[in-house]
Amino acid sequence: MTLLAFILGLTVGIVICFIRQRQLNRQLQRMLNTLADGAAEVASLSTLSRLRREISRAYQHRQELEAQIQIGQNLLEVAPLGYLQVDEENHLIECNQQARQLLNVDRWQPGQQVRLLLELVRSYELDRLIEQTRQSQQPQMQEWVFYSTNLPDEETTEAKNSYCTLQKSLPLKASSLPLPQGQVGVFLENQQSIVQLQEARDRAFSDLTHELRTPLTSIRLVAEALENRLEGIEQRWVMRMQAEVNRLIDLIQNWLDISQLSENPAQYLNYQLIDLQELIFSVWQTLEPIAKQKQLTLAYTGSQTIHLEADRTRLTQVFLNLLDNGIKHSPPQTKIQVETKLLDTQRVEINIIDTGNGFQESDLPYVFDRLYRGDKSRKRPLPESESKRGNSWRGGSGLGLSIAQQIIIAHGGSIQAKNHPTTQGAWLQIELPISLEE
Repeated sequence: MTLLAFILGLTVGIVICFIRQRQLNRQLQRMLNTLADGAAEVASLSTLSRLRREISRAYQHRQELEAQIQIGQNLLEVAPLGYLQVDEENHLIECNQQARQLLNVDRWQPGQQVRLLLELVRSYELDRLIEQTRQSQQPQMQEWVFYSTNLPDEETTEAKNSYCTLQKSLPLKASSLPLPQGQVGVFLENQQSIVQLQEARDRAFSDLTHELRTPLTSIRLVAEALENRLEGIEQRWVMRMQAEVNRLIDLIQNWLDISQLSENPAQYLNYQLIDLQELIFSVWQTLEPIAKQKQLTLAYTGSQTIHLEADRTRLTQVFLNLLDNGIKHSPPQTKIQVETKLLDTQRVEINIIDTGNGFQESDLPYVFDRLYRGDKSRKRPLPESESKRGNSWRGGSGLGLSIAQQIIIAHGGSIQAKNHPTTQGAWLQIELPISLEE
């Protein structure tokens, strides 16, 4: 009986082992069918040999991919452009050497524990760019002046004072793109050399305008004296010459205003508490006779109790410019929309929207450049009556939007030009601080 039981148990064990071996072979075969590229090539190999070969291939392929990734990371690390990448919670997970230098990020190194971008870089513009990219899932672009607020790790009084002395502003241009799983990548470009080139050009032109103002004033005085002594066609020629001289003088003055505001805005701004709605309606009353010729009306929406500290004369110049542009380019019997709203307790947003042809997409990056003239559909001939008054800011000198931008920047705000998705017209969006920072 004992021998019979032994034989029976041995038989059952052999059967079970054989069944398990068959099952294992089938599982391995399924794996090989998935991994193998050519069954004919390995038909003569055993199952275990084939499995080892495919595992070796997969391992080699993984090493090749890792090598390619490493090459890409090395190139990104030494690239002349800065690059940073954040995850869905805005933790900084990638930051190459150029980005660390541009943003003054000394407390982050590759491979260390992830940290929030806000802990390392204090930049409202960069944070907003990342959020806009994540929400829209479209590439975005932003230009701004970055002011580093990072203090040295040794937070002694001497270190802080030394840091504040060396602190400098840096103009940056950022291009962002959405990545999978809510991540965002941002390329950063140092614009310092471009800004310096523009400043050199502007200084040269400012020197030239200073030299031109005196002889042009003399020519105007001579033209005014001749106007009263001549008659007929000769008098009309002198009047036309006087109008052109006035236009040139105003053009020069506008350029000098821009230069002065860009160099030292505090010296040329007279801050006072103003009612924003009252200021907008006051400007519209000035332009209303022109608007009535096209049966245009002002559609104002927003808070009625927004007060801000600003230079009333300069802001009046901004709204005169922007509302007049809206009147020029809107078709008859339409509305110019002005919307105001508080973004928070510190900033107000102003939107000016017309129903004209809008800007050409190719012109949008340049509409605030000095002397830039874009799409011909957004130009008009200078009327003789306006030329006689020397009203160059309504004649399309190419400086109107530049002056508006410089005034807004001098107040610590920003202005953007877009095309409105509903009206298809020009959309000027302004942000201004409500109170003057100490």
